[in-house]
Amino acid sequence: MRLIWIAICCAITLLGGQALATEQEQKKEVAEDKAEVLEQKAAEKGADLPVPKSEAITTSEVQAVDPAGASPLDDAITCLARSIYWEAKGKSTADMEAVASVVMNRLGHEGFPDTVCAVVKQGSETKNCQFSWWCDGRSDQVQEETQYAIAKEIARKALNKQLNDRTNGAMYFHDRNVKPDWARKYIKTTETSMFLFYKPKGGDAR
Repeated sequence: MRLIWIAICCAITLLGGQALATEQEQKKEVAEDKAEVLEQKAAEKGADLPVPKSEAITTSEVQAVDPAGASPLDDAITCLARSIYWEAKGKSTADMEAVASVVMNRLGHEGFPDTVCAVVKQGSETKNCQFSWWCDGRSDQVQEETQYAIAKEIARKALNKQLNDRTNGAMYFHDRNVKPDWARKYIKTTETSMFLFYKPKGGDAR
């Protein structure tokens, strides 16, 4: 009788785990589908209306995407969250949000691609990456789960248009400890504790 009871408990646990995994996979797919629509609208640069609640990505949905931080970078959420993570992990929320805004500001702008992943990977074919982490030759797998969860939540808000652009329209940034020559060609829009932000003069991207 005891063995039967143990077998029943094991079966219930197994089924419960499978149901949870299925639910997480469904949330992941929903989030990725929503993100694809939202990045398309953002690239059009004409739709400044708030994102309807039914189209917005929820917190539980975004956290179901790339939970181990090891998935290929082939969807908007993963590409945006991984950029936020690698450019500003361990920094202030303001720094992380500002990086997200730069990616979103580039989206669809003349001189930049019209998908988040293409924006993040731009220049990799010539080893002149716009975001240095993408072609630094190191593993892109996440190391700190908590920091990555924060990055995904910021990515969610950015795609949902729930993030105030603290960069004032910037499309470029650099660490405040360096002084790149290219910065003189642009207008500085603002700065955070770790970064300085710029936008093109006359609106032309380079």
